[in-house]
Amino acid sequence: MILTILDWFYPLFKKYLPRQTYNYAACGGANTAFDILLYFVTYNFILKKQIVDLGIVAISPHIAAFAFVFPITFTSGFLLSKYITFTESNLRGRIQLFRYGLTVFGSIVLNYLLLKFFVEVWGFYPTISKIMTTVVVVGYSYVCQKYFTFKIKIHESA
Repeated sequence: MILTILDWFYPLFKKYLPRQTYNYAACGGANTAFDILLYFVTYNFILKKQIVDLGIVAISPHIAAFAFVFPITFTSGFLLSKYITFTESNLRGRIQLFRYGLTVFGSIVLNYLLLKFFVEVWGFYPTISKIMTTVVVVGYSYVCQKYFTFKIKIHESA
């Protein structure tokens, strides 16, 4: 169903984007919008902008919202990348998942550092900070996924 929807809109972008880049942008954009929506709802309505006190540590609400949303969008992002965007990759699924995890770990570090910086140093509103952080992380993620996580393994012939 997702491919059918993407196929329907692709002619509008065909002159400007190769198919894989278009699929990445569409799937990544949808997953990012989903991530931001979940983050907004979690931060504002589930956590109610309150510090999460776990007894031994207190977590700021903008970081707790990120931690809550992450497993959901990790899963949806991997599935969209594997089955919609980077379908040509001939690496085993478990290798892709491991590499995806490494790439996402880098994204987590970037997300954490940039959210802390934008919210706590510059004093920006958390949802706006999340959007700005996402712009940086998307560029990093695309390069890593295309050339590392879902690369095409070239078989050497004897």
